[in-house]
This record gives sequence, C-alpha cells and structure tokens, in this order.
Amino acid sequence: MKILLINHYAGSPGHGMEFRPYYLAREWVRAGHSVQIVASSFSHIRAVQPALAGKSMVEEQIDGINYRWYATGPYSGNGLGRVLNILSFLWALWRDASRLAGQFRPDVVIASSTYPMDIWPARRIAKLTGARLVFEVHDLWPLSPMELGGMSRWHPFIIVVQLAEDYAYRHADKVVSILPKTLEYMQSRGMAPHKFASVPNGIDAVEWETPADLPSGAAAAIAAVRALGGVLVGYAGTYGMANALDTLLDASCLLATQAQIVFVGTGPERNRLLARVRDEGLENVHILPPIPKATVPNFLAAIDIAYIGWKPNALYRFGISPNKLVDYMMSGKPIVHAVCAGNDPVSEYSCGITVSPGDPSAIARAVNRLISIGRSQREQMGQTGRQFVLSNLTYPVLAERFLNAIEG
Repeated sequence: MKILLINHYAGSPGHGMEFRPYYLAREWVRAGHSVQIVASSFSHIRAVQPALAGKSMVEEQIDGINYRWYATGPYSGNGLGRVLNILSFLWALWRDASRLAGQFRPDVVIASSTYPMDIWPARRIAKLTGARLVFEVHDLWPLSPMELGGMSRWHPFIIVVQLAEDYAYRHADKVVSILPKTLEYMQSRGMAPHKFASVPNGIDAVEWETPADLPSGAAAAIAAVRALGGVLVGYAGTYGMANALDTLLDASCLLATQAQIVFVGTGPERNRLLARVRDEGLENVHILPPIPKATVPNFLAAIDIAYIGWKPNALYRFGISPNKLVDYMMSGKPIVHAVCAGNDPVSEYSCGITVSPGDPSAIARAVNRLISIGRSQREQMGQTGRQFVLSNLTYPVLAERFLNAIEG
C-alpha cells in the first residue's frame, strides 16, 4: 500500500517534534508499505528545521520514509506570521497536488495537520488517484482556539476552520481521532458514525530499552535532591499555563516533610516559576535545566511519583491523550493526575490517583497517600500502567490498529 501522510508539523528523531507521524510511518514501512510524508519546512514545535538552501521544496529519506518539505516562512506565537505559514503550506500542497498524485500515486491520503484546512488539497490528491481519504484529528479545531484561546466564533479564521472541519467530516472515508470521546461531537458536525475510529498516542518501546544518559549536571542535581532524603515527585515536560504547574507549587507546602518536587523541561512559564520558588522560599521544589528527550526515561527512573495536571476546561470532555502521560505509565511510576476529562487512563488502569484539577490540597493528599502506602505498593501500581502500555500503546500496535481502521 502507498500512504501519503500530510502533516504540517511532522518531525523526526533528527528534527524533533511532532513524532507521531514518524513513528506511525516507520512501522508502516517496516510492514512493507511505502510512505510519503509531506510537511512544512518551518514548525514552532520542531527543534531543528530542514535545510532548504533557498529551494521551494526538498526531499529526503529518513528510516525508509520519504519526506517532502515545502518552504514556508518562520513565525513566533499565534499571530499573522503563523497564519501566513499555514497558507503558504496549503498553497504549495495544492499547487503540487497533480505532481504528487502522478509521482507517488497513493492508495491512502491522510490529512493530519492539527488544523483541518489540509483536507482540501488532500481530497484533491485523493480524487486524482482514487485513493481513500482519511482525516486524522489531533485537536478539535475550531473548538480548541475558541474554548482555550477565547477566539470568537465569528472571527474570520475560525469561520474558515469551521468550514474545513465540516467538509472533512462529510467527505473523508474515515475519521481517526486521537481523542477518544469525540464521536458524538463529530456526528453533530455531519460525520456518519461508521467513519469513526480512535487511535491514541503511544511510545516507542525500543527507546526505553537503551535510553540516553542524563546530562551530568542534571544527574548531579537529582542525586543532591535524593540525598536530602524522602520521596521524589517529578514532572517532565513543557512549562506552560495549561500544565497547571502553579497548582503543584501551591501544593508543595502541604506535602509530607519527606517529599521533594523536581521539574525538568522548558517553556514560556519557566522563568516565572523559578521566581515563584525563589520569592516564596519553596525549599522542597527544584527546577532543573532542560534535558534531551532521549534522557527522559532515565529521569523518570530516578523519581518515585510522577505528576501531570490540567487546567479545568470543558474542552477536555472530548478526552485526552497526552504523550507525557503515556511516558509516565511506561516508566512504571505511580501517577498523580489532576484532571476532569472524558477519559482518564490513570483511574481506568489503576496506575495512580486522580484528583480534581486546580485543587492544591487534593494534590497534596494524593502525594501523601502514595508516600504512606510504601514503595512496594507504589511499584505495583506503576507496573500496572506499564503493562497496559506495552500491550496496547506501542507504535507497532497502534500503526496496525490505524491501518485496520482504514481498511475496515
């Protein structure tokens, strides 16, 4: 089978996020399929941008996957620059549709760029080759920018996004959602229910077999915290408002005396959180420098309890599937999960304690409870989550599940 995967933000091990397109494509290649990924040359979540050397398009092969990068302009934030970046990618893809269809002749075309407007060039390519058209949903646009970003439903950008979303639900042969609780909403926007399938995020189990060593500075800092005694509560990820890290800081003074909180990551809120720790004298909170993604398994191995939190928001009624949560489960550590959502893997698979979001005292009680039950019970709880991931959320399993959904 020939699979054309359109994902504006697609990355690779050498480029950084977004990793899901790479992991799925790699497994499809290993299964004997041919995969062409089409992506933008610039993405705000990519660590390294592909080198175009002034060309409007370049191609390269990564682990058997053919990548085609279309030149787009850089941007920062969510303003006009990002809109122009999106428009230039869509125009390049539309303009190149006939050549893509003629050269690659896909059997399946997957539109998967977070925003839904790539469905228009994707359908054009699918019609030229008679391919099946798949719409993959990462986040519900335009609901996400409306409910999380406060944009008006009458904003011109939101109107265009809504037209594209409705078009995708009507015209795609299959709709694959990362979020598990979106069927009813999608039906309300015109999707026939038989089109729906859910394939969540997952992990590459091989990366966990031989993880990279922690940077010497981070390893020394964690050892110093461990030397203080007690239980380490860890967070690895982005420092953003949506990650509810202030709530964990608020909970720090309510924790048992033997608890230490350790953060690693980067993001826009890092300096502000550092200032809070300093100004409020939070001696049991330690914010370390960022670490490479490949070393995260070793960081999680060094802690005792993992924390993930969310801001209260009605949007999460459609479900969640964060990569960080899958990493935490794979680490075999019990999880404190502050969330109210349509699904909750932590409570569903008994691998930690779930509490209401935005409640520091509830977080503190959960951490103190995990401390009180002792190491053996914490390890048993963590291993329950790890076994679920190994059985259900590795990318070989998810890639097969994705193709079965398409073929079914």
